[in-house]
Amino acid sequence: MNDKHIMHLDLDTFYVSVERKIDSRLKARPLLVGGTSDRGVVAACSYETRGYGVHSGMSMKLARQLCPEAVVIRGNAGTYSKHSDEVTEIIKEQTPLFEKSSIDEFYADLTGMDRFYGCYKFATEMRNKIIKETGLPISFGLSINKVVSKIATGEAKPNNQLLIDYGTEKSFLAPLSIKKIPQVGDKTYQTLRHLGIKKIHTVQEMPQEMMINVLGKNGSLIWQRAQGVDNRPVVAFNERKSISTERTFDKDTIDIKKLKSILIAMTENLAYQLRRGDKLTACINVKIRYSDFNTYSKQIRIPYCSADHILIPRILELFDKLFQRRLLIRLIGIRFSHIVSGNYQINLFDDSEQAINLYKALDKIREKYGDRTVVRAAGMEARTIGRMHNPFNGLPPVVLAHRKQ
Repeated sequence: MNDKHIMHLDLDTFYVSVERKIDSRLKARPLLVGGTSDRGVVAACSYETRGYGVHSGMSMKLARQLCPEAVVIRGNAGTYSKHSDEVTEIIKEQTPLFEKSSIDEFYADLTGMDRFYGCYKFATEMRNKIIKETGLPISFGLSINKVVSKIATGEAKPNNQLLIDYGTEKSFLAPLSIKKIPQVGDKTYQTLRHLGIKKIHTVQEMPQEMMINVLGKNGSLIWQRAQGVDNRPVVAFNERKSISTERTFDKDTIDIKKLKSILIAMTENLAYQLRRGDKLTACINVKIRYSDFNTYSKQIRIPYCSADHILIPRILELFDKLFQRRLLIRLIGIRFSHIVSGNYQINLFDDSEQAINLYKALDKIREKYGDRTVVRAAGMEARTIGRMHNPFNGLPPVVLAHRKQ
């Protein structure tokens, strides 16, 4: 018998819940969080707005038209990071092994705890503790693996919990829409709908080969998920926590324009590595080594981020504070640390739809033709920064950082 117990937790409409915690007058009112200009994007919306057809990722202008009575709030990434950290701390204290898969989503491996406690009882108590101590609604699913637990959380929402008993995974999944399988995005969903496939039950009955013929390698994965099979382990939260790059000059330099150009190119490159690994950084560091070999560095904490246009000014600011000695420089470097999983959505409050689409397009070009095919004009000096492989967990690169998990 499979005695694995994998819990998936998801903070319900996280940004909305945080705003309501800060201002209780917003409870039960339709709420949109995101960029507040017409060109802004909805980062999160309350359940009350969904009946109007509003969803995250749509333009704020359209969302306002669909739900004119909604309260619109410009999100604050720093506030959400802080509340996410509070929840993380409780999960860290309580569980033997957990994974933070995004700012508002976690997996915990409770295997073995049933021997002296009972996993479902433990999970229930932990959820109650999070709600009581943070004031945020959270849902969980508990089953033998990640995919069934994640789907169970989706079915439990809002602010509820669901246990899928061992052996009932297939029957739990069968009546649900194929869209509930995490690997099924809009395009795959359309392809499957054209084949007349609507429910997971249909995929369960199909031969695996047929799915592979239609969808290639992804077809095999979707077929396995439909059967309730998923062998991915919970990856401990102390996975790779930093990425860095540095440059030693052949000839020591004091050319500020050149140094800043190289810092811009380095930042661009590392930010791209974050996005294609579906990662965000919360701490940035600049290092200088002078010609006399004395080395200095400075770092600051920032709200979780993976966007060059936010990171570059902060890196240049750090460099200006650090470069005090006016000596020749032998080496410069930057490091991003406090890295967590999570895609670009955290920057949506600052951006327009055009900015987000631009990142998508640029990343797509870089993925296909190499990291340095498109760069900021200001970073042109740094032609020798080489192509990095995706630095996270040896996984294949993610083509689009915005792709749904």
